[in-house]
Amino acid sequence: MQIFGVDIGGSGIKGAPVDLERGDLAEERFKVLTPHPATPDGVADGVKEVVEHFGWTGKVGLTFPGVVTGGSTIRTAANVDKSWIDLDARALFRERLGGHEVTVVNDADAAGVAEMSFGAGRGRKGTVILLTFGTGIGSALFVDGVLVPNTELGHLELGGHDAEKRASSKVKEDDGLSWEHWARRVQKYLAHVEKLFSPELFIIGGGVSRKADKFLPLIEGIRAEMVPAQLQNNAGIVGAAMHASGDGRAV
Repeated sequence: MQIFGVDIGGSGIKGAPVDLERGDLAEERFKVLTPHPATPDGVADGVKEVVEHFGWTGKVGLTFPGVVTGGSTIRTAANVDKSWIDLDARALFRERLGGHEVTVVNDADAAGVAEMSFGAGRGRKGTVILLTFGTGIGSALFVDGVLVPNTELGHLELGGHDAEKRASSKVKEDDGLSWEHWARRVQKYLAHVEKLFSPELFIIGGGVSRKADKFLPLIEGIRAEMVPAQLQNNAGIVGAAMHASGDGRAV
């Protein structure tokens, strides 16, 4: 069975049909840049371009980089335009995609569900936290395989700032930080999250997970096991499709 998944991020909008039996992309993904400002109309146009690239006519699952309640209403918009707040995103995308059945879910929650079902968290019990390092820092919290939605732990305070303003991979790029310098920031952030939640496992996701060997070995003093996401930056697409299939709330 295939369902289309779209992952909306602060820098890019990417999507592909997903093979739900394998938990992997059925075709190579297609990506467009997220417009700036990332207004609802601009992002919806980008989503339409991605879906139409494949000539897709069926159900579409989408992620959003912020809190999503009731499967539709946007509550936060840290890395996109503030006009998203209180918007009915499901209605917007359904209209823009010509009546397609659509679902909307927090981006990190989608990635987490995919990793818990098909990746690094498969079969793991206890407390597991997936953290996605990208434009910001997304989070997905699981207790015995059940998702606690919309945690948004990237906005915990770290050194007087939102943690994602200190330790996202975008900050590393923008500030020209070395892997060693950035790893120290990530270490401080992980120590803070660990103090609050005492997880057994941290799964490190987002695009930077492809280079986990450059920074994970530099992180010290974390008691929880730390592993890179196996689905890497495709986890959000897979999780979006899972959510649209009705298989996105618990694993």
